Amino acid sequence: MADLLRITNGERIPRAAIPSLALEEFLQALSDFVKADGYIVQLFAYRDGASNRLLAVLRNEALYVAGTEVGDSFPSLTKTASKKFHMFEREIAEQYGIRPEGHPWLKPVRYHANYAGRPDVFGNDYSVDIPGNYDYFTVEGEPIHEVAVGPVHAGIIEPGHFRFQCAGEEVLHLEIQLGYQHRGIEKMLTQVPQKRLPIICEGIAGDTSIGHNLCCCQAIEALAGLQVEKGASMVRVIGLELERIANHIGDLGALSGDVAFNPPAAYFGRMRGEFLNLLQVLCGNRFGKGLVRPGGVAHIMGAEQHGLIAKKLVEITPEIKNVCDLLFSAHTVQARFDNTGPVPLELAKELGLVGYAGRACGLPYDVRTAFPTERYTDLPGNTNATTLGDVNSRAAVRREEIMHSLSLIEMMLGQHKGEHKSVQMQQYQLAPSSLVVTLNEGWRGEVSHCVLTDDAGRIQRYKIKDPSFHNWTGLAMSLRNQEISDFPLCNKSYNLSYCGFDL
Repeated sequence: MADLLRITNGERIPRAAIPSLALEEFLQALSDFVKADGYIVQLFAYRDGASNRLLAVLRNEALYVAGTEVGDSFPSLTKTASKKFHMFEREIAEQYGIRPEGHPWLKPVRYHANYAGRPDVFGNDYSVDIPGNYDYFTVEGEPIHEVAVGPVHAGIIEPGHFRFQCAGEEVLHLEIQLGYQHRGIEKMLTQVPQKRLPIICEGIAGDTSIGHNLCCCQAIEALAGLQVEKGASMVRVIGLELERIANHIGDLGALSGDVAFNPPAAYFGRMRGEFLNLLQVLCGNRFGKGLVRPGGVAHIMGAEQHGLIAKKLVEITPEIKNVCDLLFSAHTVQARFDNTGPVPLELAKELGLVGYAGRACGLPYDVRTAFPTERYTDLPGNTNATTLGDVNSRAAVRREEIMHSLSLIEMMLGQHKGEHKSVQMQQYQLAPSSLVVTLNEGWRGEVSHCVLTDDAGRIQRYKIKDPSFHNWTGLAMSLRNQEISDFPLCNKSYNLSYCGFDL
């Protein structure tokens, strides 16, 4: 690790301190790191003057960063080192026209013209601005048939295309194509007035408003030298955990509906609304928008809000326990959950799964305990008992996280004395020629933002990673050798973000 610089979550470092390795040394350092059970947080390209550069943020028990200059191409690490590089290398090719030579399955990620105005590197003759317009993977053979679903769906879910290669009811391969909601957020964040950054980041993935915006605000705080009061930090934790509970409860309800067990589906649906309402009590918005701002929070949690949240938790916690018992004790439910859509631990490691999808496979990684920020340094971590990597495990981990989050909120309410002010977004002078990496445990898993500033303190590159970037491939692997009728259940057990991936 001598070639890598160890950093801290949310720490501002001078860009001059980032190790600038020769390309071969950079690739070898990354290869060695992931082969030693390391993981990739960020790997992306950016323009620096007339040159292209790559920057990597890696993690094991600590965080590390390194960079290199690159030309038009580089040898693919997906081919020689690990599948963990697969999506990152495809994204680099699409965003900056830099080709990872030898990549085993190079295709567009979001279908947009690259930022550098360079020629297309995908070797195709079609327009890259139409998602799904490429030659899909096919399986040959007389008994093989293909089922295409989406991007327009029968429900109200976001657009995505799923193409199944099947032999009878058995799925041999699922290819997932996204990109239909690409909005160009990363590029936008380098061009808009600074006061718009939190508002845009709250919309990266609407169900992760607090998770993404917290990363954004922590990055601005590091670059502007802002301090957050203890009371405001507690409110941030409460908001993030309310967001986690609301989404997990909603998905347990959806899983109940997918196996036609309607009573818990109805109960969970109602209780999800209760937690969304608590977010509205906290900040006036049911999705937590407008709560977190650089330097603290925009809304004070006064005695009235404190009392309403505490009272509701006392009332609803026994209900959650009872409905969870109802769901997880039903033999018909277990018959559908058990051994459906499994991902073995070794494959989860190879893919770099994060969040509850990874923890359900036995990967204990949780940003709140591995790289804690805010008040998480003083809070206990969670453990998971059911880690077989199937639908039941993903559901059970959610149940455990709901109960853990309830206890964390109770602790924060017990410690909060209202000793903080409200803050509003301002124009801050950001430190020039700096880098900051922020990570938080969003409800789906590791959310990460990486910000580079130029010599004048302007944002030169803003890189975002939603946990879905890692986990969509996990969903595809869950369908291998499963019945196609199990897809809705597997899909909902992950409930990944389309827009968070599309950016």
